[in-house]
Amino acid sequence: MARVDVRPGRRARDRRTVPLLAISLAAGLTVASVPGWATAAPTAARVATAPTEPVGEPGEEPTADPTDPVPSEAPSTVSPPPQSTPPAATTEPAPTTTAPQEPAPTTTSPTTSTPPPAPSAPPVRPSAPAPGSPSAPAAGVSVTTDDITLTSAYWNAPSTVTTLRVTVTNTGASSARVRLAYTLPAGLTDAGTEGCADAGGGEHRCGEWTSAPGARFSTLLRVRVGGDAWRKMPLSGSVRVTAAVPGAAPVSDNEGFAVLFPPGPPAPGIRLAADEVTFDISGGASGLDVRLGNTGRVDADGRVEVILPAGVTVPAPPAGCTTVDPTRTRCDLGTVPAGRTADLRLPVAATPEAQRQAPLAGAVLGQLDPRSGRPRQVQMSFRITAAAALATPVVSTPAPTGSQGVLAADAPSLRDGGGISSVRRTAITLIAVSTLLVVLALALATTSLRRRSGAAMTERTPGPTPAD
Repeated sequence: MARVDVRPGRRARDRRTVPLLAISLAAGLTVASVPGWATAAPTAARVATAPTEPVGEPGEEPTADPTDPVPSEAPSTVSPPPQSTPPAATTEPAPTTTAPQEPAPTTTSPTTSTPPPAPSAPPVRPSAPAPGSPSAPAAGVSVTTDDITLTSAYWNAPSTVTTLRVTVTNTGASSARVRLAYTLPAGLTDAGTEGCADAGGGEHRCGEWTSAPGARFSTLLRVRVGGDAWRKMPLSGSVRVTAAVPGAAPVSDNEGFAVLFPPGPPAPGIRLAADEVTFDISGGASGLDVRLGNTGRVDADGRVEVILPAGVTVPAPPAGCTTVDPTRTRCDLGTVPAGRTADLRLPVAATPEAQRQAPLAGAVLGQLDPRSGRPRQVQMSFRITAAAALATPVVSTPAPTGSQGVLAADAPSLRDGGGISSVRRTAITLIAVSTLLVVLALALATTSLRRRSGAAMTERTPGPTPAD
């Protein structure tokens, strides 16, 4: 019987061809079914470099009303407090590296005799930008303030002069001209801060510093608290700084401060305490804890009244409490035995705007009406803080990060003249090539199978029988 000569080498090639074709087919199907792989990387790189338009005209600088007094000299500077945690920048992120021994800002008048030492922690407020991110902004500034906290000596003086520490940081990449302005609440006046002038309505404006990039310094504002200012509590103020550099839009930052009074006026037989109210980053409701103590010798009926700043309310008063107006809540505590303390917890909510203006101040009035004797009353203020105050929106819109391969539909830099983005064109090309590879792989696989089937049939077909 005649046999078709099928060489071993050809059979080996046929056996190797099928696995290779299967691998090619799987790769082609994978690329064709997941086109996002072809677009994720270039999209991230392009979106990250999308330029943003500056806010305001380049070179624009803050101008003051010519009728308002603007001192030609800036306040003197002092050493800043230790920086335990980097404060949050409210302007665009700017890369700042460790600044060894940054000089104090220069003014037209002599400042303190000794320059402020380098801060205990590097001024790394904003982190360095990632590769491909927008370049560092030329101007950036942030401000933090302490509170005006009065001691019990306040009740024995017609007025009290104290200081408010303000700390400024140049978060930009260039030297900037920094100006300071602050607003004092009713009952507080400026006590003669050098380099600052009254602009009316409780606002004061100060001269300008020249600050190096990364420089951090403090100044002390002298404030006089009137002897009857406690009757107007709660009291809060604000501080604003503005930084300007040539050829860039000016940027600014602001922060509030609270005026905290001790319990008083002093009265025998009563004690009052209130804890700080803190709103976390979620901005949800918090709580205020108040304690009214009866230190007298007879029982007394207790009452507490809470006064909150605008935007802060008690959304659901507990039993025994009533809402007098949106910012005032009154609670009856019942009988407070002699030598005992009544505890009260109120839920407190604040609007996003109020949280951004924090720290703020609230006030608590406590009263005891004994069964015999005159009523006793004291009041005090407490502090309201919020994490949202450290997350103030930036001055200009940041560029998108391009994470997850998301394509910004409105990014003009990603568009070509034809109306179809180059990234999409590349993806379409890759899909077409993948489809051709799949078709070619199928054709080769079909041809190979036909050849093998034909060879097998030829091998099984008997040859012609020789004639006898």
